[in-house]
Amino acid sequence: MDRELSDLDRRVIEILREDGIDSLYPPQKEAIPLALAGEDLVLSVPTAGGKSLVAYLGIVNKLLKEGGKALYIVPLKALAREKYEDLLKFRKLGLKVAISTGDLTRSDPKLARYDIIVCTSEKADSLIRHGSRWLSSISIVVADEIHLLNDPGRGPTLEVVISRLKKINPNMQVIALSATIRNAEDIAGWLNARLIKSEWRPVKLKEGVYYRGVIEFSDGSVKDVGTKPDPISALVSDCLEDGGQVLIFVNTRKSSASLAKKLRSIVKKHLKEEEVERLKGLSEEILSMPEETTSLDQDLSNCVGDGTAFHHAGLSSESRKIIENAFRERLIKCIVATPTLAAGVNIPARRVIIRDLWRYEFGIGMYPIPVLEYKQQAGRAGRPRYDKEGEAITIAKDKEQRKRIIDNYIFGEPEPVYSKLGSEPMLRFHVLSSIASGFTPDRESLFDFFSSTFYAYQSDISLLEDVVEDVLRFLEDNNFIEDFDGRLKATLLGEKTSKLYLDPLTALHIKRAIERASPDGEPEISYLQAICYTPDMKSLYLRGDDVWIEERLEMIKKHILVNIPPIYSDDYEIFLSSLKTAHLLQDWIEEVPEAEICSRYGVGPGDIRNIIETAEWLLYSMRELARIYRFDLVRDLNNLLLRVKYGCKKELLDLVKLRGIGRVRARALYKAGFKTINSLRGVPLERLASIPSIGKKIALSIKKQIGEIDNKMVSLE
Repeated sequence: MDRELSDLDRRVIEILREDGIDSLYPPQKEAIPLALAGEDLVLSVPTAGGKSLVAYLGIVNKLLKEGGKALYIVPLKALAREKYEDLLKFRKLGLKVAISTGDLTRSDPKLARYDIIVCTSEKADSLIRHGSRWLSSISIVVADEIHLLNDPGRGPTLEVVISRLKKINPNMQVIALSATIRNAEDIAGWLNARLIKSEWRPVKLKEGVYYRGVIEFSDGSVKDVGTKPDPISALVSDCLEDGGQVLIFVNTRKSSASLAKKLRSIVKKHLKEEEVERLKGLSEEILSMPEETTSLDQDLSNCVGDGTAFHHAGLSSESRKIIENAFRERLIKCIVATPTLAAGVNIPARRVIIRDLWRYEFGIGMYPIPVLEYKQQAGRAGRPRYDKEGEAITIAKDKEQRKRIIDNYIFGEPEPVYSKLGSEPMLRFHVLSSIASGFTPDRESLFDFFSSTFYAYQSDISLLEDVVEDVLRFLEDNNFIEDFDGRLKATLLGEKTSKLYLDPLTALHIKRAIERASPDGEPEISYLQAICYTPDMKSLYLRGDDVWIEERLEMIKKHILVNIPPIYSDDYEIFLSSLKTAHLLQDWIEEVPEAEICSRYGVGPGDIRNIIETAEWLLYSMRELARIYRFDLVRDLNNLLLRVKYGCKKELLDLVKLRGIGRVRARALYKAGFKTINSLRGVPLERLASIPSIGKKIALSIKKQIGEIDNKMVSLE
């Protein structure tokens, strides 16, 4: 074992050996002694360069020698799960590991019992807002994918979380992990940390451009792969023939599914007999997981059976996990994915094909992807322990395009990372949180805090002060905060809004909607539209055939709880999008089949889940605000919240409380005459098992849950 690990507890070295680690990569050799010495670090190292191990050893060493707690912050839930499972190996040392990525409206006091907590930046922010006392015990924090400070959505929250934690725990060690970026020095300067910057990779990366059957690599080498039947198929066949795996990045979900289906026949030829059998089992598993299968599930199942898959946010998280695991096990040979996969979990391939260097964005049109995004995608090429080199390949249509790709992307520098905290919506969100938590009780402390952010490090803080003053005026004018001779204090509305993790503008919209509601109540669509017309709901896009939305609007106009914008304004289209999203939720609670919802709204199962999760949170928030302003609405909102959670009509709410009983099985039980949990008591097991979609396994589960299972029951074997 390398001398750089000599300061480690012998039990840690044993765990590393069990994990197959007996030597260190060059960047690790440089970084690990510094991490073990307690230094703050920024690691700017390519994908698969071993950054995570540096963070893990820093955490374990700190906790074993000095105590305290570790917070491991990641941008995505899927990445949190991956890191959590990695860190579980250190439980042998007596360290307790937890993962927390869910409910942003609660403080999760049970986390105080754990030593290492893996969470998203949003969850970390939520824990700070709730004043979780154990946060003062954090002795080390890891910020994974720190270059996402550049992301307008997630970046400001990550920036504020790190700044707040450094204020709470001035002696806390910080380890920040990043892909290779141009201005990593800025991040290291902000954190007052040592920068370890390296281009070293465990597997050599060759970047090239395919043109007319030949790949021209940046190192001057060339490879002839042919042109038939088409460039993508030729590139995939060439890699599979040599025992490799392929990851293809495209710019739309539709392209990912259609290309994966097209490649089935090519990939299938390269499968071994035992692989075909295992893939058949995975194909069946994809269809057996959900109560309701959609055409997307069927398409994915068919692709997986032939050794290929598509991967995008429209798939359920369960399906995505099956695909990722099967690719790691080298069963699935080719994945066609949207760019979200490049920033997510670790699934390298021998050859990465970046088909699309342009992307369409609503309101902008087509634009070239950033160099940093290209580098992230290209960085997935090369499987440690399997490949001597990885290949990242783009496709050119002509000589001029080939030259542009080489100049702009292959030899291009990734864009610098800049703070996105300066926007008014982000400041509105974080200024209220800072005041509500008592962290900044006056203007002086508020500006002092913002002077410690990455934004202030890169810019003149005076540029931020005017925007912050505008935000303070908005918060005071709308009763979120009060100013007592320079002392800033959150009102009940402000405290509630911050702890519910709402944008203050969302809270204002919801408050006004519940104040407008009739004392006799409103139809469900009224409340659903109100929550969908907030900044915190990502509404569905309008399509050309969505004329039905305005027709529906005419029927329910008197029940709309928000101001309807003028027809020719930009806000009118946003309003119609919110109404479309509300109707998706209405269909969901009316038990419209999931496949029909996917077809009607042009979404996938994963999209439905995301909309439902957001709607649950916003309805919960609406109910909590109704407790303050309109208590008479609480019962209706509570029922609606449960219906959205389970996707069912009111009469099924008792049955769906049973584990494993979703809306489809609950409806089957209801149709069979069992309308409550109590009505299932005393029913023979065989009778329950005979009900469509129930079967023996679910019937046994029901009987166990209601306490009726015993050894005297008749077996169905």
